[in-house]
Amino acid sequence: MRARTIVALALLVSILALAATVLAAPPRPATFSIVAADSVAGEVGVAVASRFFAVGSVVPYARAGVGAVATQANANGTWGPRGLDLLAQGVLPDETLRVLIRTDDAGHNDRQAGIVTAGGRSATHTGAGCNSWAGGRSGPGYAVQGNILVGERVVAAMEASFVASKGKRLAERLLAALKAGDAEGGDSRGRQSAAILVCREHGGFNGYSDRAIDIRVDDSPDPFGEISRLLGMALVNDEWNQAWTAFTQQRLPEALKLQESAAGRAEAQPAMLPEVLYDLAVIRLANGDRTRAEAALARAIRLNPKLAAQAEKDTDLAPLRAKPK
Repeated sequence: MRARTIVALALLVSILALAATVLAAPPRPATFSIVAADSVAGEVGVAVASRFFAVGSVVPYARAGVGAVATQANANGTWGPRGLDLLAQGVLPDETLRVLIRTDDAGHNDRQAGIVTAGGRSATHTGAGCNSWAGGRSGPGYAVQGNILVGERVVAAMEASFVASKGKRLAERLLAALKAGDAEGGDSRGRQSAAILVCREHGGFNGYSDRAIDIRVDDSPDPFGEISRLLGMALVNDEWNQAWTAFTQQRLPEALKLQESAAGRAEAQPAMLPEVLYDLAVIRLANGDRTRAEAALARAIRLNPKLAAQAEKDTDLAPLRAKPK
């Protein structure tokens, strides 16, 4: 009897020690994600959501003209940049995954990844050790994958949403796919974070980088609502940035078209609207439309009176301060 008690106690101690080890380990970024490309717009991107803090700091990688990678589950952070380097050398997604797996350590069985090229070739990988439900789907221009999901219906809904949304901006399609996955139950543990990354040649601020849209929700009870709000602002900012880049390069008609569109989108973004209107005034003036430039500037200052001091010194607005002949 005493021997049985000792054995039972030893077993209990072992179980408690194992549980402590598991609890002490950082959580794995169990996620559902989509990598996708729009070859017409020249954009590649990743969208991801998870019951994991700051999933956007771990999973998404993209490079304009090359492709996008999502690395998750027991993620190996080198898979993103290494995968993109291989794609840049012309290695196809399936072979890129094989190289990453072959050169990885013993943890590759617990890893998951999706890859797409800028031209639309794609592949997805789910290691045998990933926690269920785990798996993925891929097709022309996209790959979707997830682990610790409520079921396969999550990635099926993401795929169906992406395919059905052809013709919309890539970022909007990525968000729609995430929402479709969440509507089917998403991560079986719940919600916490989300991220969207879209890259395009010269898509960053002033055209100096390729990050056209780069938004993250690191910790929120409603990451989908918050990422939706941020994307609305990011789409305004993307057109605004394209317009200002065109303006600085003296492509004035193109700048005007883009800024007018940004201003239209900004009507739904009151926090951004005054500054968008201010730059609209600058660009309208550069295009020779003094009357409408004055109207845009007047409205911008009504919405944000602090812009008046800037307008008094802005050399781009100097013609408005001069009396018309």
